[in-house]
Amino acid sequence: MTKDKGLPLTSNHWGTYRAKVKNGKVEELVGWEHDKDPSPIAQGIVDVLDGPTRIDKPMVRKSWLERGPGANNNLRGVEPFIAVSWDKAEELVANEINRVKEKHGNSSIFGGSYGWASAGRFHHAQSQLHRFLNCVGGYTRSKFTYSFAAAEAMVPHILGSYRAYLDTCTSWESIKKNTEIFICFGGVPIKNGQISQGGTGHHYQKENLIESAKSGIEFINISPLKSDLINEVNGEWIAARPNTDTALMLGLAHTIYSEGLCDTDFLNKYTEGFDKFLPYLLGKNDGIEKSAEWASAICNISVSKIKEIATKISKKRSMISVSWSLTRQDHGEQPFWMAIMLASMIGQIGLPGGGFGFGYSATNFIGGQFKVLPGAAFPQAENEIENFIPVARISDLLLNPGKKFDFNGKSYVYPDTKIVYWAGGNPFHHHQDLNRLIKAWEKPDTIISNEWCWNTLAKRSDIVLPCTTPLERTDIMMTPRDPFVVSMDKIIEPYGQSKNDFEIFANIAKKMGIEEKFTEGKSQDDWQEWIYKQTFDRAAAANIEIPKYEKFREQKWFKINDPTEPTIMLKDFREDPKKNPLDTPSGKIEIFSKTVADFNYDDCPGHPVWFEPCEWLGKVNKKYPLHLISNQPKNKLHSQMDHGKYSKSFKINEREPLEINPLDANKRNLKNGDVVRMFNERGSCLAGIKITDDVMQGVVQMSTGAWYDPENPSQYGSMCKHGNPNVLTPDKGTSKLGQGPIAHSCLIEIEKYNDKVPKLTAFDPPTIIRSNAKTN
Repeated sequence: MTKDKGLPLTSNHWGTYRAKVKNGKVEELVGWEHDKDPSPIAQGIVDVLDGPTRIDKPMVRKSWLERGPGANNNLRGVEPFIAVSWDKAEELVANEINRVKEKHGNSSIFGGSYGWASAGRFHHAQSQLHRFLNCVGGYTRSKFTYSFAAAEAMVPHILGSYRAYLDTCTSWESIKKNTEIFICFGGVPIKNGQISQGGTGHHYQKENLIESAKSGIEFINISPLKSDLINEVNGEWIAARPNTDTALMLGLAHTIYSEGLCDTDFLNKYTEGFDKFLPYLLGKNDGIEKSAEWASAICNISVSKIKEIATKISKKRSMISVSWSLTRQDHGEQPFWMAIMLASMIGQIGLPGGGFGFGYSATNFIGGQFKVLPGAAFPQAENEIENFIPVARISDLLLNPGKKFDFNGKSYVYPDTKIVYWAGGNPFHHHQDLNRLIKAWEKPDTIISNEWCWNTLAKRSDIVLPCTTPLERTDIMMTPRDPFVVSMDKIIEPYGQSKNDFEIFANIAKKMGIEEKFTEGKSQDDWQEWIYKQTFDRAAAANIEIPKYEKFREQKWFKINDPTEPTIMLKDFREDPKKNPLDTPSGKIEIFSKTVADFNYDDCPGHPVWFEPCEWLGKVNKKYPLHLISNQPKNKLHSQMDHGKYSKSFKINEREPLEINPLDANKRNLKNGDVVRMFNERGSCLAGIKITDDVMQGVVQMSTGAWYDPENPSQYGSMCKHGNPNVLTPDKGTSKLGQGPIAHSCLIEIEKYNDKVPKLTAFDPPTIIRSNAKTN
């Protein structure tokens, strides 16, 4: 590793690396010498930096260019693109934005960036797009994230904030020294811990997890997937039915209360509303006691096991971890609320190694012990438009202009969308029920995307502006969630005519007469220096010493010293709840929320409850008897670099792998390597079979991230040849409160695919016309 120290540095969401370059091409990304467990995901970009999937110059869909906005929208993803000059493309975008602004207003522009495109502090696609759209008068935005939208809406009503406690979960250092029982609903998935939004310098989830197990902590993995907790931990696997975590926690709570194990002093001092929750727990208002026996019938876990767990977590120092994935199910608000409720009954919140945590190893930074660097960001300016949608309601927005929707206590209206502008992210990866999205995608007049490769978003856009990758520009890896700050080198020259997002938007702004407003007269280098110097001043005010800008660029990286004391979530609140109240109406943990109760939602009352999901294994469904878990992939970030060699190496017959229990495979006469068709009423896709005991019976698992590849792109409902599970998942909000996605509430059936397996075309570029002199 020493011999590589002089190589240029780059960072991304899955780590920091040194780059080996020869003849202007990247040969390899080498794990940084300060990272003990570098992620192999980075290698996925090396072989796709050039070649057929890269977009080399601006492209416009043929009908749109020849006939104008709204022409043959049903041919998005089907017809050829025409290559044009940058000058022509910038003029087309500027004129179209001006047309829509003048005729329909800025609320008809939807800014669809999802923010995971780059780890760089300046070249952050979401910030660049939002600043540009704010400079032109504003836009309709999305609110919250697919990762945990239901929690983002719900938890602030309970604790006063969600993000504040996401970033300050009790650290592994405190856990290793104090925790006796670590119960993880949804596991501690190390594969997710490869990623950290904004970048990372050192992957520490695996080493901390293994060290925690060696310290004697007992791990209990409650998940339909054994692989949600690595084997080295030697934890107990309890395979509960998917979507039943809330019911299980209610059974645990009932046992704790009925056995006299409840910490009433903690409840009285630190919480509000237990007396209003208790009648529900005891069945006083609905005639159903939420006992261990009741929970057992729902979760398919024995009564004795439920009671055993309840006793353990009450009598020993316990950490209750809830995976982010628990929010991505029907009524996804309830598991987090109930976990906080359960931890309150035990009374260990605010103690070393005790309480609850939101998603250990959901990303690399959860459970870290670090000082928060008050980093500046590229300013996005003010949005003059108040319209927004919950992040997972894209199809509803496009299909239902003028329709009212409920969200977090208020009623809103979907605007009439004429332009969708996307930079960063891919809705054909994130969104549910892709066949419904395809229909919705035909509605806007114009879809514009800044993209570097021919993924589904680019293929289904009208105007595609080729952007650079992080390896083709300088930047700064700096995040409040990681102690390392890295100067990102420009490793190679931009591919073809690609430009970075700042250049793209600055040039369009120039066509619109607002260049000065967007750039403020600063170059991209000026902005990076401004961001750093703003951070330097903020750090000084917070008594954090960092090098000056010139020194930072010279030495390439630095690390902020770790705090001496371990992080303990809600420690100050526990020590003095009057001096350090929560930002809730009562200043306490709101087991019952009058605010939520007053919303009068039939699907989200004022305290945690069990709701039967719209699709689950507790109700016999002979047509679709398997529960699909479509979790995060281990070989890529979302769908990024699915076209690279690393992701492809995991495919089975070029299809995304589907894990299935041997009993379910035998019932369908399936063997390892078979190609199967997965289907339900929403759609169908192909997959390659992998038989394993690590998946509970009745459940199948296929990660998200395979690029959507319909067998017939011009036909609605066409089978995805590649294995994108979101052709199967339901597009419904978690509740009126959170309106989050419910991808994990999905029933399907599978069958062996006996026809000739169709040729994969997911990574083929569209037909491109390059000889049109008028547009070139």
